[in-house]
Amino acid sequence: MTNSALKQFPQTADETRRLFDLQYRASRDESAPDYKLRLDRLERLRKLVADNDEAFVEAMNADFGNRSTHESRLFEIVPVLNAVRHTRKHLKRWMRDTRRPVDLAFKPATARIRHEPLGVIGIIAPWNFPMQTSLTPLVDALAAGNRAMIKPSEFTPRFSELLRTLIARYFDEKEVAVVTGGAEVAQRFSALPFDHIIFTGSTAVGRKVMEAASKNLTAVTLELGGKSPVIVAEDYSIEKAARSVAFGKYSNSGQICVAPDYALVPRAKVEEFARAVIARAEKSFASIAENPDYTSIISDRHRQRLVNAIEEARAAGATVLTHHDSDVARTGKIAPTVVIGAPKDGVLMTEEIFGPVLLVKPYDTLDEALAYIRDHDRPLAMYLFTNDKQTERRILDGAISGGTTINGTVLHVGQDTLPFGGIGPSGIGAFHGEDGFYRLSHARSVLKIGFINGFEKMGPPWGGLASKAAAFLKKR
Repeated sequence: MTNSALKQFPQTADETRRLFDLQYRASRDESAPDYKLRLDRLERLRKLVADNDEAFVEAMNADFGNRSTHESRLFEIVPVLNAVRHTRKHLKRWMRDTRRPVDLAFKPATARIRHEPLGVIGIIAPWNFPMQTSLTPLVDALAAGNRAMIKPSEFTPRFSELLRTLIARYFDEKEVAVVTGGAEVAQRFSALPFDHIIFTGSTAVGRKVMEAASKNLTAVTLELGGKSPVIVAEDYSIEKAARSVAFGKYSNSGQICVAPDYALVPRAKVEEFARAVIARAEKSFASIAENPDYTSIISDRHRQRLVNAIEEARAAGATVLTHHDSDVARTGKIAPTVVIGAPKDGVLMTEEIFGPVLLVKPYDTLDEALAYIRDHDRPLAMYLFTNDKQTERRILDGAISGGTTINGTVLHVGQDTLPFGGIGPSGIGAFHGEDGFYRLSHARSVLKIGFINGFEKMGPPWGGLASKAAAFLKKR
């Protein structure tokens, strides 16, 4: 089966609509699931992942051509299981009504917020982390009492088909369903009148999803991407920064939405840093071509785009450093690469790289580095390396990003206690854990009138009591 196989066997429009209508009707006709049922659904999801982890690893490995088993387990399976564990532990507290104060004019009434299911959630997942991006939003959706439909990527057909089969085994189709197929199926999917859509993927496709959702006034959470910067401050060890950047950049061969895209480094340390990154990559991956721990690029098209971008930079006079085992064309891999001095109008400088290629740019002052970041779209992630508290505060205040890891890379995404999301072209909204529960819940305001209703006592017909009350309330 090739990576285009699912395009030959798409789910029909009628079947997709049938599944949606089934879930939609159930979300309106049946009571909101109680705590016990939500725990049961989360437990079934946990068993689905835990009981079939080997099958998922094998499917993802086959889809990529080669996918590191360790990366599949640590970046896909473990985060989903952690999300379930964290959610089950805290769900009862999240579900409690939240008391709110009542203004003097309305006392002795009481006020509270009920967190209720939105209804049917559409989840559109990409290929780079097919399990995590499909199932961590599902954890939030189920915790909030919703039903969900998942559209995984056509670039991971084996994973997608396995997920479809297993979801049907562990869940009633009124609870959770998977829709498989290519771009046409995805377009129909995003045009359904969901109560909320969570999309993870490119900014370009995110715009299309948002446009389709707007016709139904469907709210969206968009987790996009962009060029996530690194700032290495003068005080920080080049060796330590290079180690962390290499980890974030070359895991999954850079096919990570929050991977470091470019590093801003003090001018005098640029070459030292670049060579330290490559040295760390060579230590982490002694070889590339036959190394099962170094992940392949997902498709020929994605690989050729990266090859062309590197050659464009080289032809323009950029310095290109690469892993010694760089002749890996036959394996579907691209070796770890660092580029210094890429042309400002080239692909590497203007587009999200989404591969194992790191740009390094010099800066002379920290203000200059921060100005460069501010002059571009707000990134999904930003990484800063400093041991100085004032420098840390200055960088955090000086440029905004969706999330940040300090003295490391990508690890903030793995925290279930932190929201994950971008800003503008890098995303809309955030989820994960408690933030995901509230994102996919409706905050319903409830005011309960006390033993006396003061406003009704004042009128109409309005008279002296209303005038005195208004005068008093204005002066408070």
